[in-house]
Amino acid sequence: MEACYSPEKLNVTTYKAMVMAIITLQTFAGMWINAFIVSVLCIAWVRKKSFNSVEKILLCLGCSRFWYMCIIWVYFFFKIIYHQCFSVQPLPQLFAAIENFFSCANFWVSACLSVFYCIKIANFRHIFFIYLKVKIDRIVPWLLWVSVLLSLIIGILTYEISDEALCDFNCTTQNSFWKPNIRIDQHFFTLYFLAGFGFAIAFTAVISSALLLLFSLWRHKHKMQTKSVKDLSVDAHVKAMKSILSFLVIYSINFLCLVLRMIYSIKVENGEKFLILVVQYASPAVHSLILIFSNPKLEKTLLRTLSWVKCKICMR
Repeated sequence: MEACYSPEKLNVTTYKAMVMAIITLQTFAGMWINAFIVSVLCIAWVRKKSFNSVEKILLCLGCSRFWYMCIIWVYFFFKIIYHQCFSVQPLPQLFAAIENFFSCANFWVSACLSVFYCIKIANFRHIFFIYLKVKIDRIVPWLLWVSVLLSLIIGILTYEISDEALCDFNCTTQNSFWKPNIRIDQHFFTLYFLAGFGFAIAFTAVISSALLLLFSLWRHKHKMQTKSVKDLSVDAHVKAMKSILSFLVIYSINFLCLVLRMIYSIKVENGEKFLILVVQYASPAVHSLILIFSNPKLEKTLLRTLSWVKCKICMR
């Protein structure tokens, strides 16, 4: 007996397979890129027995993004392949909490990297800025701990609010058809407000760092116009500006996708929502790749690794 499938069912199955394939490609690429960053930094730490401030930030950023990609893949794997698991409590709440934790950590640690570049490279004579420049290496660990703490608070709030919303939804589903959606919106409004407020602060820090560094570069070049010698400070400014501006563009796209995702979070599955997720999940991997090519040590190691892999393939 031949199995008969309706066109609608075939379309749904094809769509889910396409979604899983795209998410798998994105997440595994992101995991490989960030695992490379973490591996190189850990090997360097074993040799030197120490980390500088940039390496500490990159290590935290690489770890948070690696696990962020992992949880995204596991979430979609269960949602598409074993969707029955989402009826088991508290699995949905745990997925939401862990994803938000690593997402917030990604935003905040990235903002710390931009602020570090600004303070370390920009030249200002204000006493407070000079104090920050001198103490920045001691401030970085505290900034990272604060980032983790804020992300943990968002994760805990996500779990509590998700659990309360799902309990409220299950209790009221039998009494009303439309009221549960309204109550879910009301439950998640507080979480959206807190998360959006935290991301907006991080986004403001990135923009401020870029503007301050740009102003410092313009003022420094204006002073050096009469000199024909090559100034290393200008090169450092330009290199940092390229890194921050590229991150600012990616950060803006990621922040816009986050806002759109919040708007459509309660809506039904559709192509627009999936496109938003694809762009949002691609942003961390693209930025990590930019960080590799803006760091001489990481870039040199990557090129050497690719050459070794190419030689091994050619030998076969």
